[in-house]
Amino acid sequence: MYKKILSSINKTTLGSSIAALLLAAAMTPAMAAWPERPVTLIVPWSAGGGTDATGRMIGSLLEKELGQPFNVVNRDGGSGVVGHSAIANAKPDGYTIGVVTVEIGMMHWAGLTKLSGTDYTPIALYNADSSGLLVRADSPWESAQDVIDAIKADSGKHKSSGTGQGGIWHLAMAGMLNTADISPDAAPWVPSQGAAPALQELVAEGVDVVTCSIVEAAGLIDAGKVKSLAIMSSERVEAYPDVPTLNEATGIDWQMAAWRGIAAPKGLPDDITATLTAALENVWKSDDFQEFMKGRGFGLEWKSGDDFAEWMASSDVSLGKVMSAVGMAK
Repeated sequence: MYKKILSSINKTTLGSSIAALLLAAAMTPAMAAWPERPVTLIVPWSAGGGTDATGRMIGSLLEKELGQPFNVVNRDGGSGVVGHSAIANAKPDGYTIGVVTVEIGMMHWAGLTKLSGTDYTPIALYNADSSGLLVRADSPWESAQDVIDAIKADSGKHKSSGTGQGGIWHLAMAGMLNTADISPDAAPWVPSQGAAPALQELVAEGVDVVTCSIVEAAGLIDAGKVKSLAIMSSERVEAYPDVPTLNEATGIDWQMAAWRGIAAPKGLPDDITATLTAALENVWKSDDFQEFMKGRGFGLEWKSGDDFAEWMASSDVSLGKVMSAVGMAK
């Protein structure tokens, strides 16, 4: 009898041991916690701009959250096509992610690429900023209406810039003029690789007006080299309460905002997506990030997963309509 009991115990123990080993073997790949090595975070615009600044802040805070380096790489060029393509075409293993911007809903309308928001795994929207209307500090223009009047009076004389041809800040300028019943060509657009080089051109008198977020011009505004005459928003920006909305300044009901979010290549595994989303939400809610964004005037906006995907889809449709209206869609 004792032999039967012992035999039964041995079989049970052996079976349990085998089951445990099989379970451990099956779980080993899944338990390899992402990230196990450094992650590349692609910024599709030049260093020094708002996308670069926010991307670097997010990268540094994600390092603290996830315990691995997040190496920020600027891949500018092609009006955003180069960097956005690099994100979309990377291996969907979590080791290459990036900042996607409002231009992803514009570039395909302009015929620059076939990419759209559906070519990514959306992680989260973290920011939205309205366009400012900026001129040199010593410009004779004292109001947004002065700018409108000058462009209307001398069509083709006053050059404008802010980003690449067909980019968000180009659309901001073109839409403003179109809404004012002025041809967008009345202020010839000088393409640039982002707001930072466009603002340098403004200071150097290479262009006369720049449309970009006030945040991107904050350094030059503080240095007394650039001034903002209006903000293309429904209400004034908290960080710059003295800057009127375009509607307040001119009566023109035109608004345009840039937005930024984190995305990964399409097909990112669900477990990595969940880990990254949770970490990014912690970053977004952190005091460090909130203070960084508010202190520099960046608009805070949070939408994750499907909500971010819907945001991108809606933005795409709206931008297509505006671009068609001003003759920029192909």
